[in-house]
Amino acid sequence: MSQRTGGLTMWETVPRLLAQHRYLVLGTADGEGRPWTSPVFFAADGQHRVLWVSSPDSRHSRNIAARPEVAITVFDTAAPVGGAEAIYLEAAAGSAADDARAADLASLNTRLPTGHQLVPEDLGPTGPLLVYQAAISRHFVLIRGGDARFDNVTDARLEVFPPGPEHTTHTA
Repeated sequence: MSQRTGGLTMWETVPRLLAQHRYLVLGTADGEGRPWTSPVFFAADGQHRVLWVSSPDSRHSRNIAARPEVAITVFDTAAPVGGAEAIYLEAAAGSAADDARAADLASLNTRLPTGHQLVPEDLGPTGPLLVYQAAISRHFVLIRGGDARFDNVTDARLEVFPPGPEHTTHTA
């Protein structure tokens, strides 16, 4: 299977993993480039945007304010060794628009259990939290080492694309 074909046929992994999992690992960097990662509860808004709430004083939020480029990984931490699936996302992050607050809050609440849902008073300017978003620009999937469909001995990442117009394939 070529990388071009694989990048199109493996797209289905993106919406599936976004729907199955509730936490992502958010990679940020501060103004000097020092990296930081944080587990974050999230809700997907389609396949090109994810949402979460955080304190604007948290380290990852301060990093986003200084440098909006982020990396995101979504995976199942309970998968057996050799059985992992993952998606890797490149995105630009920041606080979500105020005029989308009600819709974003509703998206997040669909993923939260009853009794733990957010209310508008939880959010700024009077509440302690802000809704953050990441606008995803590139999607990659994990190709495990030895996958018979690909010529890779070690784990690799394959850029994937939604069905539609032609895209350029990049590997990482």
